Amino acid sequence: MEDNYEMGPLLTVREVARLLHVHANTVRRWGDRGILKAYRIKRRGDRRFKKVDIDLFLTEFNANQGYERKAS
Repeated sequence: MEDNYEMGPLLTVREVARLLHVHANTVRRWGDRGILKAYRIKRRGDRRFKKVDIDLFLTEFNANQGYERKAS
């Protein structure tokens, strides 16, 4: 597992939900489906997201006129 310090600042599910104007459960579901790249941290497996990944998602989302991208 990567060291959090090396990954840069990470966003919580709640922070990503606010940025994307969606419910936190939607962020979790998109992370589980691979639509958003999520990193699991701590023993509990909390999800965290890189800001750069969220920015990329928004760029692709806007380019596709709002259609969800497929999991890779």
